[in-house]
Amino acid sequence: MAEVPLHFKSITDVAELIRSRQVSPVEVTDVILGRIEELDGRFKSYATLMADHAREAAKSAEREIGRGQYRGPLHGVPVAVKDLCYTKGVRTMGGCKVLAEHVPGFDGTVVARLESAGAVLLGKLNLTEGAMGGYNPDFQIPINPWNAERWTGSSSSGSGVATAAGLCFGSLGSDTGGSIRFPAAACGVVGLKPTWGRVSRYGVLALAESLDHVGPLTRSSADAGIVLQAIAGRDANDSTTLLDQVPDMLADIDRGVEGVKIGLDESYVTDGVDPELAQAVLAGVEVLAGLGAEIVPVQMPDVDRYLPAWPVLCSAEAVAAHRSHYPSRRDDYGPWFRGWLDQGAKVAGADYAEANNLRAECNGLLRQTFQDFDVLACPSTISPPHSVTPETGYGPMDDRRGTAFQRYTAPYDFNGAPTLSTPCGFNSEGLPLSLQFVGKHLFEPLLCRIGHAYEGATNWNTMHPTV
Repeated sequence: MAEVPLHFKSITDVAELIRSRQVSPVEVTDVILGRIEELDGRFKSYATLMADHAREAAKSAEREIGRGQYRGPLHGVPVAVKDLCYTKGVRTMGGCKVLAEHVPGFDGTVVARLESAGAVLLGKLNLTEGAMGGYNPDFQIPINPWNAERWTGSSSSGSGVATAAGLCFGSLGSDTGGSIRFPAAACGVVGLKPTWGRVSRYGVLALAESLDHVGPLTRSSADAGIVLQAIAGRDANDSTTLLDQVPDMLADIDRGVEGVKIGLDESYVTDGVDPELAQAVLAGVEVLAGLGAEIVPVQMPDVDRYLPAWPVLCSAEAVAAHRSHYPSRRDDYGPWFRGWLDQGAKVAGADYAEANNLRAECNGLLRQTFQDFDVLACPSTISPPHSVTPETGYGPMDDRRGTAFQRYTAPYDFNGAPTLSTPCGFNSEGLPLSLQFVGKHLFEPLLCRIGHAYEGATNWNTMHPTV
């Protein structure tokens, strides 16, 4: 097997090289910065590159490690964050023209925790405007490294692209209706949406407060656990963070899946889903069965009937999140997000309450369904990445919020359940396919363990675009 280039190594592998001093943080950072300089003009994943900051952080990490002060597996490892995450003295725009000059005076908690773990912050990653479906015309549109004419996933598009193209070793994204899982699936990487409240959102621009999650995009499930370990935990600045102690995400990573109960509803996996994708997901479940997992037949509730509640809740909450600039600067928003805010402004209190009741009903049905198994296996999306218009970065499917397009994402934003998406193959056109595991609240260690076992048996996550 050919040696994996440094820029495509996992966090786990590059961390061991750094810890054992086979490579230095400065060397690793220089490689990635050189790659960004060479390739990001093509892929457009970075909104703001913090090259000087990264070099200084790498030098500091090198000095600390040289003194025997190794902080752990992120020490000296170059990562990047979605440009929703506050960075002190560095603009945080959220893909919005109205925030083009927004320079926070402090780091968001997730950024501070990454840097406390010794990570080297490379910069801020592009996204769709306001973390929704379309781009502001004044911003660059990230390009899928597998196929330039296909969707990158929204809204954490730059996070998916940079992680897949070897322009960072891992990144942070956010997920309100699928925005970690969509780009992970479209770009062929791992995406972990934590339990709602597991990760602080203090210093992260909001889309919809009751639905927003922050989590990692990486090249392996173990890497996702490493990043989540660093950023998770109670935060006095965010009252919605959970009081539960953060467990060791990787303590049981090598235990395998013997006896783990994996729920499978074949009709939920196949109905209305691209056939090649559905077959890849079912094949992935068979792999886990071969590793000793118990496959439990289940009957999922009809979650599609609850999906129309999502745009009502999200658009109304987005208006609240943007009240400093909407409607006073309405025309400075791009057409897609402006329309989203206009939609939210029309939501009546009774409509919001009805949508919230539908959400609660959906959550109750899912809670009942999940009693008989540990995790659910299903696709991350209904299809491989679809064709997009280069000028806008999205296609007709991007207007299908509140429909089956979000069948495998929005219900688990409704109930705040943790999910992990991992590559499960390629279709006949060479486009990445993605398998999702949905856990019960606080089941992130088990999700990482299942993903790790699956990846070890298949190696789909080690396939990289030719860039």
